[in-house]
Amino acid sequence: MVEELKFKDFVLDRFQIEAIHSIENNHSVVVSAATGTGKTLIADYVIDKYLKQGKKIVYTAPIKALSNQKFNDFRKDYGDESVGILTGDVTINHGAPLLIMTTEIYRNMLLSNDPFIDDVAYVVFDEIHFLGDVERGTVWEESIIFSKSHTRFLCLSATIPNARQFANWISHVKNHEVDVVTEKKRAVPLKHEFFDSEHGFAKLDQIEEWKQLDKYPKYYSSLKHKKRAREERMNVKKKSHVDLVRDLESKNKLPCIYFCFSRLLTEQKSDSLKRFKNYLNAQESAEAGRIIREKISGADPSIRDLKTTKLLRECLSKGVGFHHAGLLSVLKELVEDLFGRGLVKVLFATETFAVGINMPARTVCFDSLEKFDGINFRYLNSKEYFQLAGRAGRRGIDKEGLAVSVIERRMADIPKIKIITSDDKEPLKSQFKVSFNTVLNLLRSHTPEEQELLLKKSFYAYQQLGTKGASRIVASFEKKKGRLLSKGFIYKQDGSFELSEKGLFASRIYNDDLVVTNIFCSGKTKELGERDILLLIGAISFEERKNTRFKSRYNKVTNNVFDLFRDDKDVMIYLKKKPVQKLEQFLMSWLDGFEFVDVMQFTNILEGDIVRFFRQIIDLLQQIQHATLDDELREKVIALKKKIDRDVISVAF
Repeated sequence: MVEELKFKDFVLDRFQIEAIHSIENNHSVVVSAATGTGKTLIADYVIDKYLKQGKKIVYTAPIKALSNQKFNDFRKDYGDESVGILTGDVTINHGAPLLIMTTEIYRNMLLSNDPFIDDVAYVVFDEIHFLGDVERGTVWEESIIFSKSHTRFLCLSATIPNARQFANWISHVKNHEVDVVTEKKRAVPLKHEFFDSEHGFAKLDQIEEWKQLDKYPKYYSSLKHKKRAREERMNVKKKSHVDLVRDLESKNKLPCIYFCFSRLLTEQKSDSLKRFKNYLNAQESAEAGRIIREKISGADPSIRDLKTTKLLRECLSKGVGFHHAGLLSVLKELVEDLFGRGLVKVLFATETFAVGINMPARTVCFDSLEKFDGINFRYLNSKEYFQLAGRAGRRGIDKEGLAVSVIERRMADIPKIKIITSDDKEPLKSQFKVSFNTVLNLLRSHTPEEQELLLKKSFYAYQQLGTKGASRIVASFEKKKGRLLSKGFIYKQDGSFELSEKGLFASRIYNDDLVVTNIFCSGKTKELGERDILLLIGAISFEERKNTRFKSRYNKVTNNVFDLFRDDKDVMIYLKKKPVQKLEQFLMSWLDGFEFVDVMQFTNILEGDIVRFFRQIIDLLQQIQHATLDDELREKVIALKKKIDRDVISVAF
């Protein structure tokens, strides 16, 4: 029988006690537990233990929003002096014993041999299942592979079916004990229901039966009857989110988080629902109004005039809200504050709200089980579904949580939906790829023997049973090394490969490393003015979304940039794929001192995305500042960074 143990006034569950015992034994721990079971309390224990011992801890998170939230939480618990944050564009208290950072930053510190890393006792990898992310998973693997031998890991995740395999891999590459702690049982049981877009709440089998009947309409004796039947089907009134929320309210199932995989949809559905009803009583309305006024009055004046701010205030005043990554930080904080106080009864949110933000509700709704992944529409996998559905059910308040999926049955793949919503069976699968930056840093800091050993240590190689997987990774490394050699980033000397000045520069650039290096190690930096640099960095940093538009009336800077690099084929091919000319007026207006609201007139990008875009520019400018040996370029970059980082942009939290 497991003894009762308390920490921070909480009586710990069995799996939390097991994890703490592993920590006390100086082991690494992989915690695979259902959402809402209390995994973060284990991280709190690690932090409390090692801070008291005067040792250093790193807390990594997959997204900057979660890093910011943890920074604020930990400052309240441990004091401002004990906590720092590094997210690329934000650096506060770099020397603090507890550093919160994105996993990318931790990986970059490892590859650059940052002195801080030598003294790190423990690293908390929050949401470790991001290791299976196609675009970013490599960062997690490299973070584990390149960590110091004395460093231990706490890996937190929702259910990982192959957690033991993952732990064995860490033990294999780091040569220390790695324990697995699992908890499949939720603190609050989760019930799954479905809402047919015509009939409302129904069992999935019933919806499947209706779908089959749709394929075989009743026999009609005449063309007239057939036409009438077709018209009847077309005129069936579809049930909306308003109908679903009304049904939930009648069953006492609010508050709910209503997930939509579109930022625009979260706002549109909030707008229509707040027209339908005020979900707050008089006392709640008064309290919500006071909090809204206090938060907005303390923000930048230009924020108050934004269309989004006005819509959000109207919605929140009636107990309805929306939350997505395109909102300004101050508005997201307002929504989170009101939701945490129980003053938002229905929150329309994108999936970013479920990554690490511990704000459960009685019910979670899915507007759809399909989402656009940047290339195609696809169904959620079971891990994604349970990550979101897991926010249903408040510990100590609800007897059960409810997850409701809206089904458009005529287009739905019912057997697939059954699999997705039945159990989280998706194993963690490596997505390891060798980047040019990794190749350069391996060549810079490791012998050929060490390089081969590190490449063969990937989780990909381990899952591919060693030899086959490792040979693919090594082949990719050699191919990229050959390209770097042909482009002058490395050279051969006395039988070994050395980094040229270009190579050293590129080894410190973590986004679009080769093109950034080709531009800023081209010998043309003396001809680059502030406007040229901003346009180039903006074009590199910009992530174009579907239906993004810009107003553009001139292209003087664009022409200058293209003239400068006309003879550089690699740079020109890259720039011509980017909306350089479209970005010019938007970027230059900010540089010329336009107010935030005035800059917004040049694009339809959401205000939160504009802030994020400028922060990405600042991040890349900082990378160039630390990478270059050219004092003149460094001074230009520092001056430009100061001009960009103002007003709304400088507000990090």
